[in-house]
Amino acid sequence: MFFTRKTELVSPERALRGRDQYEFVVPTTHYVTGRPIKPPFPEGLQTAVFGLGCFWGAEEVFWQKPGVWTTAVGYTGGFTKHPDYEEVCSGLTGHTEAVLVVFDPEVVSYGELVATFFEVHDPTQGMRQGNDVGTQYRSGIYWTTEAQRAVAEKAKAAFGATLTAQGYDPITTEVAPLGEFYYAEAYHQQYLAKVPNGYRCHATTGLTFPREQLADPAA
Repeated sequence: MFFTRKTELVSPERALRGRDQYEFVVPTTHYVTGRPIKPPFPEGLQTAVFGLGCFWGAEEVFWQKPGVWTTAVGYTGGFTKHPDYEEVCSGLTGHTEAVLVVFDPEVVSYGELVATFFEVHDPTQGMRQGNDVGTQYRSGIYWTTEAQRAVAEKAKAAFGATLTAQGYDPITTEVAPLGEFYYAEAYHQQYLAKVPNGYRCHATTGLTFPREQLADPAA
């Protein structure tokens, strides 16, 4: 399991080749809400994708937030096609564990979701969150529109300034366009609803996001 502690991103040339389709079954509905976790989603809803450490606890935070219609966990930001969990943990796919959040912008803004994202993990830890070490635990915001990109970059700058003022290391969150989002295996989906006493990693800074500094053109 040497590569489970790998903290240097693999290059595209060294990444695992992957496969052309899933080798496991992806659930169609959310274990908690019964709603679909794969598109198409109802008209008017928007999608956000975040990486903030172990996706079990991260997903739980977002499915409980008012205005969130459905969630799912998966892998993004890498090179390997249709990876499985073991491959992602090897450090040889380039992916991070991520949460897909489908939300109603009439109820909760994208900016509020980004603020929550920054508050519930430590975005200064690089390729880790707490005791979880590896490139698959890195902090990331993966935008789907130019409006989301603008919000994400402004939020990163605002929270980075807050962190610096409190003596934290520089923020390491990557802000990048969303590439392919590969759904994780069935047992990972809404894991903490199935295993209430399961593992949660919330290596937070304890700081509140300065929402007054964030106008949200994506709302």
